[in-house]
Amino acid sequence: MIRTTRPAAAATRSLDPIAFRPLLGALTALGIALAAQAGWAQDSSPAASPAVTEPAPDTAEATDQKIITAHGYSYFGELDYPADYDHFDFANPDAPKGGEIVLGASGTFDSMNPYSRKGRAGALTTLQYDSLIESTEDSVGQYYGVLAESLEYPEDKSWVIFHIRPEATFWDGTPVTAEDVVYSHKLFITQGLPSYAAAVGEMVTGAEALDERTVKFTFNTELTKRSRIETVGATPVFKKAWFEEDPEKRRLDEPRMEVAVGSGPYKLDSYEVNRRIVYKLRDDYWGRDIPFNKGRHNYGTIRVEYFSDQTASFEAFKAGEYTFRVESDPKLWATSYDFPRIQQGTVKKEEIADGSPPNPTGFVFNLAKPQLKDKRVREAIALAFNFEWSNESLRYGLYSPRSSFVEGTPIEAKGLPEGAELDFLKSLGDVVPEGIYTTDVWTMHESNPEDLISRGTRRQAGGLLQEAGWSVGDDGLARNDAGETLKLHMIIPSNIEASIESMHETYVQNLRAIGIDASYEKVDPSQFTLRQRERDYDMIYSSRYGAFLSTGGGLSQMYGSREAEFSLFNPAGLASPLVDAIIAASFEATSQAETDVALMALDRALRYEFFIVPDGYIADYWVAYYDMYEHPETIPPYDLGYLSLWWVNPDKEKALKEAGVLK
Repeated sequence: MIRTTRPAAAATRSLDPIAFRPLLGALTALGIALAAQAGWAQDSSPAASPAVTEPAPDTAEATDQKIITAHGYSYFGELDYPADYDHFDFANPDAPKGGEIVLGASGTFDSMNPYSRKGRAGALTTLQYDSLIESTEDSVGQYYGVLAESLEYPEDKSWVIFHIRPEATFWDGTPVTAEDVVYSHKLFITQGLPSYAAAVGEMVTGAEALDERTVKFTFNTELTKRSRIETVGATPVFKKAWFEEDPEKRRLDEPRMEVAVGSGPYKLDSYEVNRRIVYKLRDDYWGRDIPFNKGRHNYGTIRVEYFSDQTASFEAFKAGEYTFRVESDPKLWATSYDFPRIQQGTVKKEEIADGSPPNPTGFVFNLAKPQLKDKRVREAIALAFNFEWSNESLRYGLYSPRSSFVEGTPIEAKGLPEGAELDFLKSLGDVVPEGIYTTDVWTMHESNPEDLISRGTRRQAGGLLQEAGWSVGDDGLARNDAGETLKLHMIIPSNIEASIESMHETYVQNLRAIGIDASYEKVDPSQFTLRQRERDYDMIYSSRYGAFLSTGGGLSQMYGSREAEFSLFNPAGLASPLVDAIIAASFEATSQAETDVALMALDRALRYEFFIVPDGYIADYWVAYYDMYEHPETIPPYDLGYLSLWWVNPDKEKALKEAGVLK
């Protein structure tokens, strides 16, 4: 396991923590980014080893392999919590249930189906669905049973059997069955996102209900063993009968306001399109007392209020129209959290350490655009981004620079490859270019914060453009031999943070200074979503890519060639034989140490390919909330957990209402 010696820097916050995260969370639950965006495992009590038994004739084919039975799963077999664990160390099993958390979102929604490529899904719809197993917030690659009370699989992981808890029920009171699990799996294969359907459809060769509460998945043994069990286990489970009642209107790939029947802790209570969504905690939630859920799902109501933009959203928070805010705008955090309710202590402001590696957020090139295929052009464009000026002038010096895809972690590539990493790269043969061996790993340039774009930067960028066949004329614009200008068009959503819009404005100014025919366009959120999906841009500010501290199918879907043309998680359309070879080799690692070496090489290769101009990162969660929320003494390192682990103090809530602060 990779261990930390300090909390790593946090991921750069998404443009809108509520509007953008639910879809990503939903896709992560499907295995889109399984293991690729996890954190480090923490030191804890001795790991619990799954039981090893002889083959069971009623569940396994004739084989000499040992069959592993366990209450959870990890690829190398280690589980920090034993089979008889009562609750997770970071959860408060005595947390009171009830009260309300109100969150703010900016933008719009026109669907309550988070799994469709079309439309813009409402926030937090995935709260309504359980899966067989789920990952934990304090480890990497460890999954424990939710719908499944146990699972069994052979050493070669060629199949897995899940045993569903007998008490598991949908919110209409009917039991969750193996047939529901099989149907849900097939629904994602036939109607799910193309990148997921293609990868998992090839990986899974069979899904069958052995009896009412036993489901078996069989895998393609010609493909990697990685991400098999956790992918099928983490798929949300729907009620089969609900879809079959109206298969034409109830499709997974179409937007709809009607919500599919689930078994999760919350159920949609009401909504007003583009105004609010309300979820209620189920009084009859079957999984309330299972070990995985003790201390979770503590709010009686989760409400999301929508606002036209970030400015309106912040003003609404100050007025008490919503009660919990995860801040992502450094200007607001530095200058605007001194309003009366902060001064009076009615609203609390906290900076909480985030142990996750920073997300590879930044300006992503669309590599399908012909003018961007030459890496020298991309490098020239990158030189025009003055991170230091943006940080000091727009972000109050609160961000740190980032070069690596795993910044600040033990697997961050540095200098020239050496030792085990060098041996690993040499084992890949001719697919590794000579420059990988002879040139220090790419790092972001350092600019002068006092000078938006220096003469030296202009000369260096101009030289790169000249080498790539673009000459700057008397009008200040670079043209190729055909007389075409070097165009670079970016899009941003109208509800974007002011500091990020300002960053686009100054970046365009700098780009034009080096001869790039640059521009940016502000569009409404729904149009932005559509154009983002269709890659209708030359460059886009994106947080789609994920950091990685383990390997799995998610790496291929973010960075691999096979789904590069259509994967929502590969906005650059990166298709690199070098990256493909490293990812494939990482799948074959037989230990965590070997995995770490492969991932260090992957970090080096991604930086060599150069498809993103990195933005900076912040090291903490910035949160502000009305003083009625409480959290466990120890926040887990890889998730703030404000939706699942925090709770309302009923006395404080009552006091705020009696004082007229809240309605």
